[in-house]
Amino acid sequence: MMVNEIETPVTLTRPFSRVDIVLMAPPQRLLQGAFTVEKYHKLGELGVFHEDDRVELVNGQIVAMSPIGDAHAACVLRLNIFLARRTELPVAVSMQNPVLLDPRWEPQPDIAILRRAAGLGGHWHATAQDVLLIIEVADSSLAYDRDVKIPAYAEAGIPEVWLVDLNTDSISAYRNPGADGYRELPRVRRGETLRPMQLPDTEITADEILG
Repeated sequence: MMVNEIETPVTLTRPFSRVDIVLMAPPQRLLQGAFTVEKYHKLGELGVFHEDDRVELVNGQIVAMSPIGDAHAACVLRLNIFLARRTELPVAVSMQNPVLLDPRWEPQPDIAILRRAAGLGGHWHATAQDVLLIIEVADSSLAYDRDVKIPAYAEAGIPEVWLVDLNTDSISAYRNPGADGYRELPRVRRGETLRPMQLPDTEITADEILG
């Protein structure tokens, strides 16, 4: 995946001479870095940033995530509540937690529905193999989610991604990943229902998602 440099880096909340967080403007233009997930976590242990900082590792670069507006927050909360009620262990709904895609990618999707053959007990790090469905909620972050994160999800083999577009009141369901991205892209609007491919007995309406 090709990335380009942007002009204005923004330093971390806690200054650190060798690390910058990059503004997402425009979202698809990222400063190419050389961080692995291991190094990224080490920076957190050193206090360069902590769990309250909204950052994620994208193609080796520590990226500042867009601020969460009221509509975005409400949509993520609805998804979490409705999907948690309609799934049972060992399936779990993870909200805004990291998912390890490969050694240079650890995004934090708004929602990830996970299932682990080994069970959910103990400490574990969700990987692409655990993911049944990822949901990204987008308003100002639409281009970034669509053009940067979703191709990475396809490359990692995530079976399905829903992109909730709050600007158009629609949900795009990216399905059947391949080397060139997702092969299917149905779009759902109000009055219609979605069912995850990996959980066909679980359904949620577009109106429940969009509010």
